[in-house]
Amino acid sequence: MGLHVDALTGEHADVGEPVARLGPNPARIDHHDDRAGRALGGDGPAGLPRYAPADLERMTGEQAVDTVVVTSVYRTHAEPVDRSLRAGADVVVEKPLTTDAAGCRRITRPVADTGGDVVMTFDCRYAPRNATLRQVIADGVIGQVTGLRIAWVPDTVHGADCFRRRHRGKTDSGGLLVHKAGHHFDLVNWWIDDVPTRVYASGGPRFYGDADAARGMGPRPGRGTGAKGDPFSLDPRDDPRLEALYPRAERHDDYRRDQDPFAPGVTVEDDMSVLVDYARGATLAYSLNAHSPGGATGSASTARGAAPNSTWSSAGTPTPAGTPCRTPPRPRTPRARTGSAPPGTGSSCSSTSGARRKSSSRTASAATAGATPSSRTSSAAPCAWNRTRSAARPATSTASGPWPWASPPTSRR
Repeated sequence: MGLHVDALTGEHADVGEPVARLGPNPARIDHHDDRAGRALGGDGPAGLPRYAPADLERMTGEQAVDTVVVTSVYRTHAEPVDRSLRAGADVVVEKPLTTDAAGCRRITRPVADTGGDVVMTFDCRYAPRNATLRQVIADGVIGQVTGLRIAWVPDTVHGADCFRRRHRGKTDSGGLLVHKAGHHFDLVNWWIDDVPTRVYASGGPRFYGDADAARGMGPRPGRGTGAKGDPFSLDPRDDPRLEALYPRAERHDDYRRDQDPFAPGVTVEDDMSVLVDYARGATLAYSLNAHSPGGATGSASTARGAAPNSTWSSAGTPTPAGTPCRTPPRPRTPRARTGSAPPGTGSSCSSTSGARRKSSSRTASAATAGATPSSRTSSAAPCAWNRTRSAARPATSTASGPWPWASPPTSRR
C-alpha cells in the first residue's frame, strides 16, 4: 500500500487523490494515513474516512470511488475484486491475481458481468533492461525467438524473507512460482507476445523449514525480534516503517513478520525448475533457487533467436543513454457499467484505499483483499477511485500515472 500512497501524494499527486481507507488493522491504517498527511504538507494524519471490510460497497458509494486498489493477503484477493467490480469500481490488484483457480473464476465472472477493468501490477516491465529486450525482439534483431533461459537466484538475505512471513505457507501465497516468479512469466509472455501451451514444473523445500533441522544448525530463535547476530533473522524494530506496520500492529491480528525461516509451517518450495512450451514454438527454461550463496542474488535472462549469432542476454547488458523506463500502455476499452453492488459480506484482509483522479474522479482505499486507487486514494487493503466528475481522460495515454505499469482508467461519464 505504501507504494500507492507515495505515488498519489508525491510525484503523481496531480492525477490522483486518496479518499478513503478500508481494513481490519487500525494500526496499519494509522501508519498510512499519517504518511499521506505528512506527504501532503500537513503535520499529522490526513484524516481520510475509514471503513470496515464489510463496508466496501458503502465506501464505494459514499466516496464515489472509481478504482479500488487491492493489497491484501494474496489468498483473499478474489473477494474484494469481485465486490468492487459489482459495486461499480475498477480494480488495481497487486500480483498475484489470486492463488487458485476458484479465485480466478470469481474475478473473471464479474469482469464479464459488469464490463469492469482489472489491472494487475507487473512493474518489472518498466525496468530499462526488460523494456530493451522487448524492443530488441519486436524489431527482429535476433529473428524469431526459439528459446529463453531465466535463472532467478535470490540469496539467503532476500530469499529468506519469503519464509519469514505469510509467503511461507502455500495456502496464503500460492508459492514462489505464483507470487514471485509470476513477474518473470509475465515478462516472457510480454517479450515474445505469445502464450504458453504446455508447462512442466518440479521443485521442493530443499533448505528452509524444519524438515532439514538435523543439519546441525543448533537452537534457533523463535522470531527475529531481539535475535542479534543471526544471519537469517529480521528485527522489524531496526526499520521505523517495518516497526510501525508490524510490531505495533501485532496486537490487532497477531501477525508476525519476523518468523524464523527454519521454524515449522513452511509449505512452499525454495528450489524449483519449470519448462514451458509456447504456441509459436519457443521454449522457456526457468529455475528459481531462494537460498543461493551471498552475493549471488539477482536474475539473468537470455533470449535465443533463429538468426545467426542471435543470442541476447539482459544480465549486465548496458542500457543506451536516454532509454525510456516506460513502454507504451496497453489499450483500454471504455464500457458501460452494469449490475448492482452485492450486500457486504465482510473479509479478513489487510487494508485498502481509494483515490480520485484530480481532474475527474476519486479513489478510496480499504483493508480487505486488496484494491487500487485511481486519483483520490485512501490507504487500506483495497482502495478505490472516485467516479468521474468532469472531463474524461483519454482511453489511452502514456503510462505515466500513479501506477506507471498500468494504463490510466477511462472516464465513466
